[in-house]
Amino acid sequence: MKIAVIHDYADVLRTTKAYAQLQGHEVKIYNDAYTDPARVVEQVKGCDALLLTQQRMVVSRKTLEQLPQLKFISQTGRNVSHLDVAACTELGITVSAGGHDGKSPYTTTGELAWALILASLRHIPFEVESMKAGNWHTTVGTRLYGHTFGLYAYGHIGSGVAKVARAFGMNVICWGREGSLARAKADGFAAAASREAFFEQSDVISLHLPSNAATKGIVTAADLARMKPTALLVNTSRAPIVEDGALVAALKKGRPGFAAVDVYEEEPVTGANHPLLKMPNALCAPHLGYAERESYESIYAGGVEQLLAWAAGKPINVLNPEAAGKK
Repeated sequence: MKIAVIHDYADVLRTTKAYAQLQGHEVKIYNDAYTDPARVVEQVKGCDALLLTQQRMVVSRKTLEQLPQLKFISQTGRNVSHLDVAACTELGITVSAGGHDGKSPYTTTGELAWALILASLRHIPFEVESMKAGNWHTTVGTRLYGHTFGLYAYGHIGSGVAKVARAFGMNVICWGREGSLARAKADGFAAAASREAFFEQSDVISLHLPSNAATKGIVTAADLARMKPTALLVNTSRAPIVEDGALVAALKKGRPGFAAVDVYEEEPVTGANHPLLKMPNALCAPHLGYAERESYESIYAGGVEQLLAWAAGKPINVLNPEAAGKK
């Protein structure tokens, strides 16, 4: 089997335990970051299988139509919003997409959310660079204790984030759908009195919603305008959950006063080509939420397992069984 692995930015796959299982197969690994679909075609052309790492780039029908030899896609993670699964089915490309193992109640994305919160409120990146330039501290930070933490969506990641906020002595209020709020209340957290109150009262808001048609633009410009000029908005989920262009506009107006983000409308962001990177009241990370050793071991183990199962004629985690036999 000839396998292409694209967007392995940190060149991690070959260092994992799972990689040894691919001996006997021809594996081509590409580490470069890009958004040009022509590069996908260039790197995957002639391959039987493609290993897609999370959701790093849109793979459209147009791209897939230029890959006549491709028969199988192994996706790490269940979210395939970036992949045209219907086109895969029509073109006879089987798609396997694995899920989280569910063993951990708190994930690395939640940990990164807290890293961004603390770095933002205590001005750590600015002060570190200033000290390297020969200066001593010039800013005044904001503590967590006694302040209000707003959690939007009490799910697998959000629940862990909320518990850390409580451990820091913060007043935690939650917002989300009925089921989300019911879970939060069962764990002893309060629901905001209203959507308006949630955005108006929170000193820190952390977003933990999935990206899909129902959540696209769910956080609106009007929501952001209600936030305090001293408030911090943190997004480690997906950029499309915030109304297009609303965050940049809101930061320019000073409500909220600061934002910390790990996700962008189009990824990867290269050449510093994003307006948030030019704003003094934004802290931007290059989608580091799951970029951690044990997480990579897990996601690549699942991706390789799917590749080998398909090669053995017994595919697992298949999203489109209708594709079988069309190619």
